[in-house]
Amino acid sequence: MFTPVFLYADIDQMIEEIEETTKELASYTKVSAISEKVIDALRNVDRSKFVSKKLGKEAFANSPLPIGHGQTISQPFIVALMTEVLDVQKTDNVLEIGTGSGYQAAVLSKLAQSVYTIEIVSELAQEATSRLKELGYDNVEVREGDGWYGWPDVAPFDKIMVTATAEEIPKKLIAQLQPGGLLVMPVGNWRGAQTLTLVTKSEDGESYTTKSLLPVRFVPMTGDGVLTLDRKAEDAE
Repeated sequence: MFTPVFLYADIDQMIEEIEETTKELASYTKVSAISEKVIDALRNVDRSKFVSKKLGKEAFANSPLPIGHGQTISQPFIVALMTEVLDVQKTDNVLEIGTGSGYQAAVLSKLAQSVYTIEIVSELAQEATSRLKELGYDNVEVREGDGWYGWPDVAPFDKIMVTATAEEIPKKLIAQLQPGGLLVMPVGNWRGAQTLTLVTKSEDGESYTTKSLLPVRFVPMTGDGVLTLDRKAEDAE
């Protein structure tokens, strides 16, 4: 997918580009517009607080940006789209896998009751914890760990968002999703094709369906869960 790069002076211009990109890609995503509540959440989270000051006005570019340790902060359009398709409600408990700098968790916190977010890179987890606390996001809890296994102590979750790719949807995350709940994540090989995928768990909790939204590029999930999956794939060859 082509990712346009624009340098903006403020959040309003970033929002405008998100809305334009949403319309351009609606034939793929079937999302014709970003809802006002998601736009308001984006407008009220200053992306510049979640990237290096050295990036300056690039903080408001509609593009992913580096945050160190081989990780990135997602393109604002992707943040908007993933948030939109989850249809987060005020009573929802949300799990995020891949905290990064904490930007996506901050956006989710404007919409949900509680956000639990897991980051496997120790330094990023510590930085995000401090940043979110300093900025007053009191309904976000950060934990360092392997997101493949979810957060069973506080499960089940109404919504789950995964911001790194894997070749299959982790079964433990589906198990921690409420009946009728939604999960969104990129699925595919991190070196090749990936598809942003929406998972809907059945109302009886016994099954789930998937819907492909858009070709994307994300950093890979890491940790024991993914390594075990990779080893099984190698053994099968």
